[in-house]
Amino acid sequence: MKTAIIATLVGSAAAFAPAPVARVESSLSYAKELESMTGVSNEVGGKVWDPLGLSDYVPTDWARRAELSNGRSAMLATVGYFFPAIFGTFDSSDVTTTDPIDAILQADPQWWAQFVILCGVFESWKYNQEMAGKSFLGGAEPAVDYLKLWPEDPAKQEELKLKELKNARLAMIGIAGLVSNHLLPGSCPVPPGF
Repeated sequence: MKTAIIATLVGSAAAFAPAPVARVESSLSYAKELESMTGVSNEVGGKVWDPLGLSDYVPTDWARRAELSNGRSAMLATVGYFFPAIFGTFDSSDVTTTDPIDAILQADPQWWAQFVILCGVFESWKYNQEMAGKSFLGGAEPAVDYLKLWPEDPAKQEELKLKELKNARLAMIGIAGLVSNHLLPGSCPVPPGF
């Protein structure tokens, strides 16, 4: 009788024990197109860097366009962040500071409306150029190349694309660091006065 009770208790306790789970080796899940894209180099260990697995949800071509577009904007923003501190401001009654974040807040709403319209015109022009078969990413005739910097040699084209991508990534990290240091002084190693 005791043996039956003990067996029943052990059996019922086993129902609450966690089920054994087979150990599964996992790796990053990413779209296969990423492996051949420009940008997989030493800085990311020669592997695709997609820790959130966004490539499973976003087309890789669109993600690269977004990365380059944001990177180009960040390059301009980084230059714009340092410009007033080094060269001063333009003669204006609206913006009276060399602090870039304060300048954004001091700008007249009319200026912001003009800026948004200008950005819309640029984006519309880019879209029309892409529909005409020109490219902003390389691989086709460049939509803008006034200085004729786009090389004919495919190896040189890949080198140029990699340089732009690396500079874009650096600029995105740089402007994020500058803004973070402005909002939380001392949070990033930024030279004094910026």
